[in-house]
Amino acid sequence: MSNWLQIVVAAPAHSSIAGPLTYQSELPLPVGSLVRVPLGKREVLGVVWEVLPDSGALLEMQTRHVAGALQGLPPLSATWRKLVQFTASYYQRSLGEVALAALPPQLRDLSNVQLARRLKRPMADTRGEQPGGRSLVLSAQQAAVLAEFDADTRPALLFGATGSGKTEVYLRAAARVLELDPAAQVLVMVPEINLTPQLQSRFEERFAHLGKERVVALHSGLTPAQRLKSWLAAHAGHARLVLGTRMAVFASMPNLRLIVVDEEHDPSYKQQEGARYSARDLAVYRAKIETEDATHAHGPCRVLLGSATPSLESWQATLAGRYQRLIMDERIGTVPSTGEEAAPYSAGPQPEPYSPPKAREPGDAGSLPTVRRVDMNHQPKHCIIAPPLLEAIAQRVARGEQSLIFLNRRGYAPVLACHDCGWKSECPHCSAFRVFHKIDRTLRCHHCGFTERVPRACPSCGNIDIAPVGRGTERLEEHLAELLAGVKRPDGEPVRIARIDADTTRLKGALESQLASVHAGEVDVLVGTQMIAKGHDFRHITLVAAINPDGALFSSDFRAPERLFSLLMQAGGRAGRDARHSGASEMWVQTFHPEHPLFAALKQHDYAGFAAQQLAEREAAGMSPFGFSALVRAEARTQEVAQGFLNAAAAQADALQLTGNGQVTAYPAVPMTIQRVADIERAQMLVESPSRAALQRFLANWQPVLFETRQQAEFKSLIRWAIDVDPIAI
Repeated sequence: MSNWLQIVVAAPAHSSIAGPLTYQSELPLPVGSLVRVPLGKREVLGVVWEVLPDSGALLEMQTRHVAGALQGLPPLSATWRKLVQFTASYYQRSLGEVALAALPPQLRDLSNVQLARRLKRPMADTRGEQPGGRSLVLSAQQAAVLAEFDADTRPALLFGATGSGKTEVYLRAAARVLELDPAAQVLVMVPEINLTPQLQSRFEERFAHLGKERVVALHSGLTPAQRLKSWLAAHAGHARLVLGTRMAVFASMPNLRLIVVDEEHDPSYKQQEGARYSARDLAVYRAKIETEDATHAHGPCRVLLGSATPSLESWQATLAGRYQRLIMDERIGTVPSTGEEAAPYSAGPQPEPYSPPKAREPGDAGSLPTVRRVDMNHQPKHCIIAPPLLEAIAQRVARGEQSLIFLNRRGYAPVLACHDCGWKSECPHCSAFRVFHKIDRTLRCHHCGFTERVPRACPSCGNIDIAPVGRGTERLEEHLAELLAGVKRPDGEPVRIARIDADTTRLKGALESQLASVHAGEVDVLVGTQMIAKGHDFRHITLVAAINPDGALFSSDFRAPERLFSLLMQAGGRAGRDARHSGASEMWVQTFHPEHPLFAALKQHDYAGFAAQQLAEREAAGMSPFGFSALVRAEARTQEVAQGFLNAAAAQADALQLTGNGQVTAYPAVPMTIQRVADIERAQMLVESPSRAALQRFLANWQPVLFETRQQAEFKSLIRWAIDVDPIAI
């Protein structure tokens, strides 16, 4: 007897396959089973989504047979399928695209024999579990927030200052869940791969008593075999703790009881290609549907979001009472900072000599770094490092302490230019400049990857005196080496400067090696981009300096101030993390706008004040979290086709009255900020609504219109289009 099954397979959002396909199977297969099915001339992996009633001989003649099931694997749970269904619907993608992208790629290629071999490999010993691992003594605030967390069931936002011990709270919350339920699983998410190893080592140390392979990682940096091994352990319930990046939100975990989202504000949680989902938002939704699953006997599945600078969406959710707010404003070993600081540096023609601050006793004036603003309007012309800051760095080196110099621009210089004819190192394939990398004498486009050797002379006029304009981390590293050439360490050795950015960490293991050098005290001055400005627990850094943060102050993107404030707060949080040095720790900001409200809030470590000002502006403008938006992007060989497609589709939506009596506004299409990448022209259209439900209805109804518009003759050359719901950059 044949069994009729609805099966989802991988299909892009704009293909003709919109949903599940119907197949027949000689054997009954439960919903959630992984199967292989024929699709065209290929055999592909699929997920059984629904079992259909017998539809008769006609349907039997029109359908194809399931090639086989992946044997030995439990079906994917109902909550996992619900999560995938919601993601596809909310973010306007196909069901199969989301479902199959959430599974390890190697599952598509393994035979049943190969899969059985992997499933038979010995897993962790589950006998005789005893509490273990070294636990720290909790601070009063840590103990208080854990008690508050246990007493509530809402999503929780842990608003904790940098260095306040949020990781220990995560560890204790996870330990409590695992102790209460011997089958329970915990998911811990971090925004970037480079933060996974240090967190994984702490969890493995704390939960070593659970047995081998009970703590696993899931992120894109793993090999296909490693990712499959971790996924199988989580799917079978053997792995008790899963640590990963945004992709881990889709991990199949049948006994999930707690989700932790560390640095929940970080933009890296938003996927920027394919299904553009927010892993943070999906974590909150997943906890909700896991709680609704009646199979759990030990209470709800909780979600704990943590950050020193929460996203304004999460902060507003606490103000509205939807989220529980947990506060830890004290660094470990100290009490809250008063936020006092010396007046901004505005030294004029004769800058006053630097004098280090008097060390503050724990319990006296707090331990968050003192913020010093350097008014670059009054520093020497063309000065890169202000004299007071340079003196402060030299003092740190002489005392055997470390400094972190932060510049969010890699490379030697952003542009190579000829001052005779005006030539600049533009990328021939993008509307952007190629960056000069001195170490290998190349001009490299950071958008399309196009790379050439630096020309010996200006390609336009032949002038041999072409020069770099501006500075990146590579040039800053070189400049600091020149400025600190005469500075000696306490042992009489010369200063040691290192740089960590995407260019120095390309090789496997390079980042871990360089971070180990910093932790070991082998580096005196660390130069880097945002990849070192957040999440790392540097114990000997007592000074952090931001060199050129002004660019985001006047950006057209309404989220730019939030991102800048968060980045500076996070960067400053690398200073003084060891209580022995915290009293003298400093955050320096070089700026031409020292009185800007953002820097005024930064000097007071006043996230709440900054958030209140930003939320008031956004509410007045109807922007997130008080309004809802989507970006529709189109790519073509010409701007005319890209913009024309979007405008034509919007006009058709108006003609069909899809906007719901003005509830939804679609603005005219415009070129993207970088409008050409790899010879592809890019345009975007902003769609806004004060109602999330109205926006979702419009986008769902608009999808067929976009498909139809794409088929029109004048838009045949359109390459692709995509919808980005809740975009993080406009």
